Amino acid sequence: MIAANLPVQRSAAAKLLAVDQSGNIRHLQRARLIETLQPGDLIIANDAATLPASLQGWHLPTGQAIEVRLAGRSSLAADDIHQFSAIVFGAGDFHLRTEDRPSPPELAAGDRLSLGPLLATVQTTLNHPRLVQLCFDGSPDEIWNGLAHHGRPIQYSHVPTPLALWDVWTSFAAAPVAFEPPSAGFALDWRILASIRQKGIQFATITHAAGISSTGDSELDARLPLDEAYFVPQTTAHAISDAQAHNRRIVAIGTTVVRALEDAARSDGSVHVGNGLATQRIDRTTWLRAVDAILSGTHEPGTSHYDLLLAFIDGTTLRRVDQQLNTQNYRTHEFGDSIFIERAAEKYLRQNATSTDRPAQFEQYRDRLSENACDCGVNAE
Repeated sequence: MIAANLPVQRSAAAKLLAVDQSGNIRHLQRARLIETLQPGDLIIANDAATLPASLQGWHLPTGQAIEVRLAGRSSLAADDIHQFSAIVFGAGDFHLRTEDRPSPPELAAGDRLSLGPLLATVQTTLNHPRLVQLCFDGSPDEIWNGLAHHGRPIQYSHVPTPLALWDVWTSFAAAPVAFEPPSAGFALDWRILASIRQKGIQFATITHAAGISSTGDSELDARLPLDEAYFVPQTTAHAISDAQAHNRRIVAIGTTVVRALEDAARSDGSVHVGNGLATQRIDRTTWLRAVDAILSGTHEPGTSHYDLLLAFIDGTTLRRVDQQLNTQNYRTHEFGDSIFIERAAEKYLRQNATSTDRPAQFEQYRDRLSENACDCGVNAE
């Protein structure tokens, strides 16, 4: 795949690879996303706005330059803004590939960090020399002001020009709690949302503190995703319950939505209201309880985002998807192209074979599976 190197959220040339429940693949212009959706679908997006979470500064004990990338906190509350987990790099910025960034000076509990107008203290290292828990000085207002005036969006070298904060906010962004953009939502704007409503498709949101996607260190990357806070509104939980009662699909816009909903889901697929902390890694071993399909960016094998897709389709189908993405020159990363994946009918049946919680939907998927034998085809439109 080709790295998308321009910060354009809704390029007219953006492409969409769609995989149906039988494993058939087709290629569309992403502007035709609505063709993958059905009347009655419930689309759920992450409305988190992106923090300016990259902070240049100094490690005061040594006087060495550092970059701190905020990576997580335990809640979404606006006044709970003092403590963060963070990745610390040595001197440099996004122009250098993350995997080539120098290590920070040796960090220890009690070390003071000067980050523009902000001061912070390392509370502890988190079993890795780059990963720390830190605490900012000052009031919540002072910390918010410091982030707003000194922070920048976390950025990687595939985009060569500095990102503005509005480059990484979705059209429907709300509370600034994400550390990197929930970029699957870049495919949506208010015009598209109006169109899907006209087709009888519902739209709802959750808030999920999307975390860092790469640390530049293989050991740390293996620990991703880190724990991420989320919030499910009562209106969204009720919309999910209604969709399930009427055998309608729940479509997640991005991996963060899958992670939040599956963490909040009970054994019957219903989703609890309120705050939570997503701690699980979703992969081929995960039995999805709430989500039926996903719209996502394209992801590289070996990443946690890629592994999450294996909860929807098997490895053979995902390898065919990879081949198509490569041969058709799809773009990857946050400003790249998109994929739409329905949960495979066979996987759905296997995961629900012993469940009586959603019997009507079980029967629906069983009928579809018998009527639509997978021909593993590819259709370009």
